[in-house]
Amino acid sequence: MLGDKMAYATSPGHPQYTGNFIPEIWSGKLIENFYDATVLAAISNTNYEGEIRSMGDTVNIRTTPEITIQTYVKGQTLTVEQPDKPKLQLLIDKGEYFACVEDDVDEVQADVNMMDQWSKDASERMKIKIDQRVLTDILPDVHASNKGTTAGRISGDIDLGATGADAIAITSGNVIGKIIDMGTVLDEANCPEGDRFLVIPAKMAGMIKQSDLKDASITGDGNTPLRNGRLGMIDRFTLYVSHNLNKNGNEFSVIAGHNMGFTFASQMTNMETIRSETTFGNIIRGLQVYGYKVVKPEALSTMIVTL
Repeated sequence: MLGDKMAYATSPGHPQYTGNFIPEIWSGKLIENFYDATVLAAISNTNYEGEIRSMGDTVNIRTTPEITIQTYVKGQTLTVEQPDKPKLQLLIDKGEYFACVEDDVDEVQADVNMMDQWSKDASERMKIKIDQRVLTDILPDVHASNKGTTAGRISGDIDLGATGADAIAITSGNVIGKIIDMGTVLDEANCPEGDRFLVIPAKMAGMIKQSDLKDASITGDGNTPLRNGRLGMIDRFTLYVSHNLNKNGNEFSVIAGHNMGFTFASQMTNMETIRSETTFGNIIRGLQVYGYKVVKPEALSTMIVTL
């Protein structure tokens, strides 16, 4: 059976590999499955991924300058400003890898496509690890007015909880009201109303399903918010359920905002196969590099809840 398989070229110095593994195809499958599973692609700005070549790269992010609005008096001489164009840098300084071996005997006898199975499993495990890291690391950079027990840039009296005794105990009776509070905080921060997101744990999603959503305007349309396999929309938020939010016991850090709040870039930069030196088989390994940065802290909000 081995004689019937096609041979693919390998890197210089590596033995010829006979089998079903083509690095470019496998890499594409892995990234596709990764983005199907993670919330990061939906809640962040991913415009800079094409600029990644390797770990250690620095991506320059151009930001929009703030224009000063001035009062006009008839006949006055105009003051003309030259807007500053600040740049932020996104450092691709993190990486995750996998390495696994397919034994020659298993390759011959396999009646399933191992490449598809491995790509799905690797993407799921990368999703879990990267989601957990990013959804935790961005929390300290959320604007101070958009979190805590005195949130609200204008009002300053909206309780979004804090760690410990000040965490918000979420129930089916108050869950909608607290989501609306997060929307109010973002309103006061002048966060755009379109494309807002809210990432919540599964148990909180269950409480939403048990709540009394009689007011159709809360869902953003005239339909039930439980549709299309997602939780839908509540008060302009598209809701996403994630098991990877920052967690301490029964305390969770819920995250809301707009996708311009932080940028995320990821790339599968290395995918290769080499002959195992310790067994009769081929080692398949890959490296995914990534980076992330909060670029508009005022476009993010977090609430500390207990469930």
